Amino acid sequence: MVKSSWMREKGSPEGAKPLLAGVWGCPPDSNSPPFLARKGARGMVEGVFNTLLGGDSVKFTKMHGAGNDYALIDARDLDADWPSLARAMCHRRLGVGADGILLVLPSSSAHTRMRMFNPDGSEAEMCGNGIRCLAKYVLERGIVRRGESPLEVETLAGVRALVPIWHDGRVIRARVAMGKPELRPDRVPVALPGGASDEPALDYPLTVEGVELRLTFVGMGNPHAVAFLDAPVGEFPLPLIGPLVEHHLLFPNQVNFSIVNVGDPGHLSARVWERGVGETLACGTGSCAIAVASRLHDYTDDEVDITLPGGVLTVAWDGRGQVYLEGPAEEVFEGEWNG
Repeated sequence: MVKSSWMREKGSPEGAKPLLAGVWGCPPDSNSPPFLARKGARGMVEGVFNTLLGGDSVKFTKMHGAGNDYALIDARDLDADWPSLARAMCHRRLGVGADGILLVLPSSSAHTRMRMFNPDGSEAEMCGNGIRCLAKYVLERGIVRRGESPLEVETLAGVRALVPIWHDGRVIRARVAMGKPELRPDRVPVALPGGASDEPALDYPLTVEGVELRLTFVGMGNPHAVAFLDAPVGEFPLPLIGPLVEHHLLFPNQVNFSIVNVGDPGHLSARVWERGVGETLACGTGSCAIAVASRLHDYTDDEVDITLPGGVLTVAWDGRGQVYLEGPAEEVFEGEWNG
């Protein structure tokens, strides 16, 4: 079993805190997103108040899937500078606090359409935990009739179908058909030496800040790099290494970076550094990429439970067709953001 390793046994490498502070421009223990740290959080948030939605307020619903949290907005009759709104609302101290904003929109090709904006204002092609939250929202509020199953949701990665799981009149979970994984490196995309190849790239060596990684690349509508580790994922210096992998020149569109421990048969443990977000409590597309990479290495069979800091997600892939993701969807509270 070829796995990644790092130079020091415990904690972050020497110099991690000064480097992190230099990269983000904020104290290494701060949870302020890097884009706000660089530009000045308070000024950006106050500026958004005066520019969005013509001075009107916008209603939102705070939701999460295994701790991956969002501010969901019914945007069918709204228009706004969504990247700026995402930067402001997602701030953990000066905003609502979220891993992204989700927009419910009309669709001409599916029951509804989802857009997702990261805390740095970038738009994600797909969001596996977010799509379950959106499904719960549109079904429970009658935006889409309850009898519609599977529910079809248009995303930038294509139309995704999901089956809601109901209990006492509420959607508590959902199983999502996440599409076929893309394993050709240039389509992920990864800019590997030697040009395009039809073969998956497994255990590609990359050294970052003295940390030796073996990366497997998977596209799930968005790009992922997966590293299997011998040492516990909880000891890995992800706040240091994550952003450096995310923005490495190998990845023209940046990348989501996952670190994984192989446990008992049918079980993995992982942490994920999400592109445009940072470390999150769970990542749906990341879990799919982890399961695909694990099966390609013969570490697991068709179905696997993945334990992340925010909970457990179940992923199934037969090695040929679509990847299926199942997990919870929960509503936390409703609120109003003043423009």
